[in-house]
Amino acid sequence: MNKLDTLSDLERLAEEGGGEERRRRQHQAGKLTARERMEELFDRGTFEETDKLVTHRCRDFGMADQIVPGDGVVAGHGRIDGRLVYGFAQDFTVFGGSLSETNAAKIVKIMDLAVQEGAPIVGLNDSGGARIQEGVLSLAGYADIFLRNTLASGVVPQISAIMGPCAGGAVYSPAITDFNIMVRNTSYMFVTGPDVIKTVTHEEVTKEELGGAMTHNQKSGVAHFAVDDDHECLALIRELVSFLPSNNLDDPPRLESSDPADRADEALDRLVPESPNQPYDMLDLIQLVVDEGHFLEVHRHWAPNIIVGFARLAGRPVAIVANQPAHLAGTLDIDASVKGARFVRFCDAFNIPLVTFEDVPGFLPGTVQEWGGIIRHGAKLLYAFAEATVPKVTVITRKAYGGAYCVMASKHIRTDFNYAWPSAEIAVMGPEGAVNILYRRELDAAGHAERLRAEKVAEFREKFANPYIAAGRGFIDEVIQPRQTRRKLISALATLDGKRAKNPPRKHGNIPL
Repeated sequence: MNKLDTLSDLERLAEEGGGEERRRRQHQAGKLTARERMEELFDRGTFEETDKLVTHRCRDFGMADQIVPGDGVVAGHGRIDGRLVYGFAQDFTVFGGSLSETNAAKIVKIMDLAVQEGAPIVGLNDSGGARIQEGVLSLAGYADIFLRNTLASGVVPQISAIMGPCAGGAVYSPAITDFNIMVRNTSYMFVTGPDVIKTVTHEEVTKEELGGAMTHNQKSGVAHFAVDDDHECLALIRELVSFLPSNNLDDPPRLESSDPADRADEALDRLVPESPNQPYDMLDLIQLVVDEGHFLEVHRHWAPNIIVGFARLAGRPVAIVANQPAHLAGTLDIDASVKGARFVRFCDAFNIPLVTFEDVPGFLPGTVQEWGGIIRHGAKLLYAFAEATVPKVTVITRKAYGGAYCVMASKHIRTDFNYAWPSAEIAVMGPEGAVNILYRRELDAAGHAERLRAEKVAEFREKFANPYIAAGRGFIDEVIQPRQTRRKLISALATLDGKRAKNPPRKHGNIPL
């Protein structure tokens, strides 16, 4: 057999992975193979594989007779919409996708190349964990990956997809990355599995309940997206990449937009209800303002009282942070603060302008929140907005009360343009609470306390429940008609196109983690 035949046979073995039977089982489980995933992720015909013929070095526990070229991970680079992206996919058909010394080295090589070339990293996770036969060598491989995740953070975008099992130490690589996508019914993540939990704590829990896609999308916030199958997952990664720059020195990619920049939608004028306590859906506002009404919401199922995600204005990618009056009246709580802070810091790291829509009555009261550290967690969101040097534009649609007004990208923490609708209410607190404090003695002494309270509330609302006092101080740059919002945002972002702001020299700040 000549050398070309030998090479051909090795490449065929690498492409077969764990063999026809294991590939069939992968498909029966509703999953694509690692190689199929990589081919679908990248533009057709652009995927270039590296280290295709690498094999493990373990000679114990019968492993010397189990040699598969590629060793359980497919790694390389390709193009997404013509842009360079690096990626790897763990191959569950080969040793359950378990991490070995050599396939960890393949992943590390890809990550190092991505940082060197300034390109995003995509990791498709489908693994049974560390390869037990290799002992500490496999654990060292995980640590090598974790280090690269940390060093690449804020340098190139990192996206993880959980497309099968991801347990034990393996969970910490996706946890460090910027976005985490999980596939319903076929993926799960947990540090310790149901069997260990049953032994230690005597709790009975299934894999799906403990670490399934919706558990981490709704309860823990570990995952940012939940999708129905592998195809939807890979399409979502491609869409997400379209909003992001390749690295922290680039600007986000702009697209041509046929949506007129001066489009004015009269429905915005009727969006905020007359009653200050009546909810409305902030997603309606976002979709009426952004290009073609398209909004890629991030963390949709977790902390729904705040909305974060990506859209475009005149073809320019923007990051949107918005209070959601339809959930908990739009109050900020622990989860919403953490969700918003993480998103704001990512966008600031990658030069994506921040657009904030504000309707916040304050922080959620209660012992659960206070004892859970709402002070510390709320400070994270404040810190993130204050630290951000990207273009920042805020629109106050209705309530902006107390410390929450300060936190939500107010003028005082270096927001560039602050607008308010005529319906905006900017004050230390709501009229009812303020009257109870300011006029407590009069109300206690009055024979007709409810009538006096109603009069004082109306008086307070007339004086303070409007944006004009703040505008008179320069805290609001302009009071605008709601229908003007799209045009004003696009104009403001065009003005800020050349913004170059810096924070004081330092190794790094100390965000209140």
